[in-house]
Amino acid sequence: MNSVSTPVGVAPQRQHCNPASGTAGAAVGGSDVNGMRVHALGRVSYRQAWAWMREFTERRQPGQPDELWWLEHPPVYTLGLSRSTEDLLQPDGDDIERVYSDRGGRATYHGPGQLLVYPLLDLRRLGLGPRAYVHCLEQAVIALLQTLGIAAERRPGAPGVYSRTGKLAFVGVRIRKQCSYHGLALNVNPDLAPFARIHPCGMPGLCISSLAAQGCRIDSATAAARLIPILLERLYAARRP
Repeated sequence: MNSVSTPVGVAPQRQHCNPASGTAGAAVGGSDVNGMRVHALGRVSYRQAWAWMREFTERRQPGQPDELWWLEHPPVYTLGLSRSTEDLLQPDGDDIERVYSDRGGRATYHGPGQLLVYPLLDLRRLGLGPRAYVHCLEQAVIALLQTLGIAAERRPGAPGVYSRTGKLAFVGVRIRKQCSYHGLALNVNPDLAPFARIHPCGMPGLCISSLAAQGCRIDSATAAARLIPILLERLYAARRP
């Protein structure tokens, strides 16, 4: 079993206040990492986090610093803009909430033990197009997994990150006014059973895995502390001059 300690560098204080509010920096105690404001939100409902992301994106001004939020959600199925009702195998017999979202993609599950990373970025300022941005998200996860001894890859036409035992990370973003919200989800140690009640990402029979299922003893906070610096490095490295 792999045991991973939490590194120093990205350990923002957990909070449940609205980070999209105008006084967020003073009120909720995020931390600055390489010039980006990082907020640890703890466990927040999908609908609430989604509302905060939309509010932040609608209110942001030119030159306003980017932010990154990391969190977990209570159990929820989300269906993106490419959704199909056929992706829900038990549409009326499941007590898990369903949310029809404005992110890209189809159906997935979020729940405790899954790390959500939501970068709120001015992509025009970074010089990143949608495909390059998604590639950065995927490659950051792959780089993290390499440090944990897990081989993983991207797959053409199927966004996310895959290991030999199944899909480990999901990517679904929304870009409005050339600014991004939503982001990526990494299965750290969630209950995988709810994935069996949907066609994950619209792919019947897709195998879903987690870090825990591959023997990696790590929690979401430790995963965030290791992933966020990797992601920020890749985002800024990909910036066009």
